[in-house]
Amino acid sequence: MVDTLLTLGVGLAATIGLMVVLWLASLPLHNSSIVDVFWGPAFLVQAAVYFAIAPHGSDARSILVLVLVAIWSSRLALHIATRNAGEGEDYRYAKWREEAGGAWWWRSFFKVFALQGLLAWFIGLPMVAGMAGGPDRLTWLDGLGAGLWAIGFLFEAVGDWQLRRWTADPANKGHTLRSGLWQYTRHPNYFGDATQWWALWLIALGAGGWWTLLSPLAMTFLLVRVSGVGMLEKTIPERRPDYADYMRTTSAFIPWLPKGP
Repeated sequence: MVDTLLTLGVGLAATIGLMVVLWLASLPLHNSSIVDVFWGPAFLVQAAVYFAIAPHGSDARSILVLVLVAIWSSRLALHIATRNAGEGEDYRYAKWREEAGGAWWWRSFFKVFALQGLLAWFIGLPMVAGMAGGPDRLTWLDGLGAGLWAIGFLFEAVGDWQLRRWTADPANKGHTLRSGLWQYTRHPNYFGDATQWWALWLIALGAGGWWTLLSPLAMTFLLVRVSGVGMLEKTIPERRPDYADYMRTTSAFIPWLPKGP
């Protein structure tokens, strides 16, 4: 237990260290939204630390966790970086900057960077649990977790790709994507993201990490109620006249068959 706590402490220090660097970089750039690009890599930093210093319960499971997190974080970082290129600061951070005035330079560290660092560390608990505990061989829970992770990755990656293709066509401006994965859930990318963290928790569960249950619960809550579905759907109906009907016929989060007219 002492070794696990020490490992978690090093992971927290590494994550906050990354956020300090990002915060310092954001000051001359006047762009706090660079933190979004590094949300995924913050988990990869932790996974690399845990892989390097945690006493492995199973080398195969540790490699599995590291590889899954690396694939997820790299794709997400590339997606956000290319999507945000040339767009300037995200409207959320720009609004906070305007409200805080001259105090934003230091408030941004606590309100954006330190907060996201702490959240990433907490949500990442299944990574260290999966690496440090459990039997010295893979189990059926590892297989189930890997399979569920693949489903989640498919929903997130394909959902993002379909939305990007849709928004790239000027003829679709002001309209809602209702084909592909988007006909089964209004947010396939968020559903896929949450699913991948439930998958990592299953792997941790097989290693005795049941105590990390709050981590995927927290990620799901954030995606549904805070920074994902809840935030987006406050403004989308105002910009897209057909979105109200889309909300009526299509599941908000968990994929399901669309309702009829």
